[in-house]
Amino acid sequence: MDFNLSKEQLMIQQMAREFAEKHIEPVAEQIDRENKIPDEIIQGLAELDLFGIPYPEEYGGADGGYDGYVLAMEQIARVSGGVAMTLSAHCLALSAISVFGTEDQKKKFMTPCCKGEKIASFAFTEPATGSDPKQLTTTAVKDGDYYILNGTKRFISNANWPGVIVVFAVDSETNKPTGFLVDKWCDGYSISEPWDKMGMHGGQLLDVYLKDVKVPAENVLAGPGMGYPILQLGISFGKVGVSSTALGGILAAYEEGLRYSKEKMHRDKPITKFQSIQLKIADMAIKYEAARWLTYRLGMLANNVKDPRQFAKEAALTKTFVCDTMVEVARISMDIHGSYGLMNDYKVARIYRDAIIGPQIEGVADMQKMIVAGVTLAD
Repeated sequence: MDFNLSKEQLMIQQMAREFAEKHIEPVAEQIDRENKIPDEIIQGLAELDLFGIPYPEEYGGADGGYDGYVLAMEQIARVSGGVAMTLSAHCLALSAISVFGTEDQKKKFMTPCCKGEKIASFAFTEPATGSDPKQLTTTAVKDGDYYILNGTKRFISNANWPGVIVVFAVDSETNKPTGFLVDKWCDGYSISEPWDKMGMHGGQLLDVYLKDVKVPAENVLAGPGMGYPILQLGISFGKVGVSSTALGGILAAYEEGLRYSKEKMHRDKPITKFQSIQLKIADMAIKYEAARWLTYRLGMLANNVKDPRQFAKEAALTKTFVCDTMVEVARISMDIHGSYGLMNDYKVARIYRDAIIGPQIEGVADMQKMIVAGVTLAD
């Protein structure tokens, strides 16, 4: 068992870190304030192939594996949770297409997204349902060689960017959820204003309105009625991105707490002289290391999924632990800052707001624990 990163992995990690520090860090506060990622950041991510790290070169990807994806995402999220959230949602959709798509679908929809020319979305959630496929109200009615989609999707990442969106709707043939590959901004597609969420600004969440959207039958993903398997495995891959984003947030909170403790003076000495501060620093270091290796391991597992059920379990337990840990480490870092941490002038305030997002997205914590328990008890 080798815990050392390979030369290629170290290169991906260093590349992402350098880009994040040089290009994203200077505008991170602007992204947080405006809830918008500058176009030049998107272009820079595309030039470095960061939109397609885990995917094969034949579909425009970088062939860096999910292990490389995790390393890059950690470094991006360390600087901006919103930018990382955008990449995570993008890769959630592409992973679903990569696993379930035909060759034609992969070449058509994945290639421009892996190159960063377009950005992908994944649309399941609706106003009346969070994670229950049986409550879906979006419909897909067969009409010759097409399906006509109608419905509303809620809290959809990247819905404002051109690209493919994986839409789940109940089709008229099977009366079950089916996945459809839809081009955003086609006729009948519209969106709301971005939701004003409390953290991870820049990673916009919008509602999507589908009004008589015409989708070719060839754009059905994995066949009619296959929406639930796509959702299950797709979300598992999505948790690789969410966990990596939370890991980057943990690292950021840890570094900010450590830096502040060394700079904040009390009677001519840094507050690190206090044992209470030393214990908080130790807690952050311990929690970061535990979260780091759990997340890195999930990236390795994602490279070769042999049993979707077991992978769902590993993804669920990793996501739960790492997202909860981000909240804990952000709180500890906030405690080190004291009253200063409450001020938006300090980065830890943004990190604290970002941390709250993790446990609530891609399946709330209690649901993840039910997945872990369900698979464990069934074995």
